[in-house]
Amino acid sequence: MAAGVQFGWALQLSLLTPYVQLLGVTHAWSSFIWLCGPISGIVVQPIVGYTSDRSKSKFGRRKPFITAGTTLICLSVLLIGFAADLGHLLGDSLHQKTKPRAVGLFVIGFWILDIANNVVQDPSRAFLADLSRHNHRKMRIANGFFSFFMAVGNSLGYAAGSYPRLYLLLPFTKTEACDSYCANLKTCFFIDIVLLLVIVIFALSAVSEPVVESALNESDPFLVQVKDSFKNLKKPMWLLFLVTALNWIAWFPFLMFNTDWVGLEVYGGQAQGNHEEKKLYDMGVRAGALGLMLTAAALGVTSLFIDPLSKLLGGARRLWGAVNYILAISLACTFPLTKAAEKARRHRPPGTPPSYNIKVSTLGLFAATGIPQAMVVSLISGPWDELFGGGNLPAFMLGAGAALISGTLALTVLPPPSSNS
Repeated sequence: MAAGVQFGWALQLSLLTPYVQLLGVTHAWSSFIWLCGPISGIVVQPIVGYTSDRSKSKFGRRKPFITAGTTLICLSVLLIGFAADLGHLLGDSLHQKTKPRAVGLFVIGFWILDIANNVVQDPSRAFLADLSRHNHRKMRIANGFFSFFMAVGNSLGYAAGSYPRLYLLLPFTKTEACDSYCANLKTCFFIDIVLLLVIVIFALSAVSEPVVESALNESDPFLVQVKDSFKNLKKPMWLLFLVTALNWIAWFPFLMFNTDWVGLEVYGGQAQGNHEEKKLYDMGVRAGALGLMLTAAALGVTSLFIDPLSKLLGGARRLWGAVNYILAISLACTFPLTKAAEKARRHRPPGTPPSYNIKVSTLGLFAATGIPQAMVVSLISGPWDELFGGGNLPAFMLGAGAALISGTLALTVLPPPSSNS
């Protein structure tokens, strides 16, 4: 199930930010669409977790949520994929730069998709805990394999997104309102639906939920329990929250704009430019998707060696600090790489892709980010970039600084874990 969900998540990360700009949303405003991630994390995850733990359904505590989330994912990706066609049907002009109806449908589908991903992923992880019977060693191994198959799904999704002629498998996806980029996205989502349905149906049929004597049923209301939990948190937990928050500040600009950065600043294309600029932008987005496949591969390999690496470096705290430094260096390297690409473009004919060395360096940077990868930025990334000229570098540099601080705090303020953890 992790692989099935991550296949779609990989398409979401690699292709949807460029796609919404092709529909006419500016770079500065595209980050606001990603607000759903933090909001659904704050609202949907606790509600799903709370309700799932206390469910007395005859179908089990986790399976109904996984089934409902899978259904929503399928409906949402169809809405996103056909947004341009439906927008045109509802009155969007083919010659208009911004297609408001298509953008509206895209945003609705995007938000439903983000919520649905949480509805599937969180009960799936809880399902692992149920099957492990809360044995810490089994749970650690299960999480390692869960991360590995997430990486498998990511790799397949990024590979599909990087292939420019995938729509030829389903030629009906290309229409008057939906060009080859849009048709590729549509085809990828059809593959996602089939893959996800096959995996989820097989997993839910083959694996039985363990029998639970009685569902949790505390007398205190949900919000009271949340308030009491925060009240009783010790200082180490608050420090852990701080380090994690900084870590996500570092990650989110790159997660939202990675392929856009390759298309816009490495390849020198424009989502709303002339034919030549659009072609370069599309090539850059595909190259970025290929880079993300390397990220996922590095993530998958690294996830299998978390325990040995932790022991080698002297504990989880040092490992966390070290990988945040790797992330900080990787994000900081986007600056010289961008400047090198800009300088090379001045001495090459217009419409020419970057040199082999720049392409290899870009893919290497993506692979390096796979090692550390395991609401605030969604609000500020776009306007922050626009404040400094409209590119992606300002948010990436902010991320590099946040990763550096996060790594330093992980090494200096987090308490060492107990010997039996």
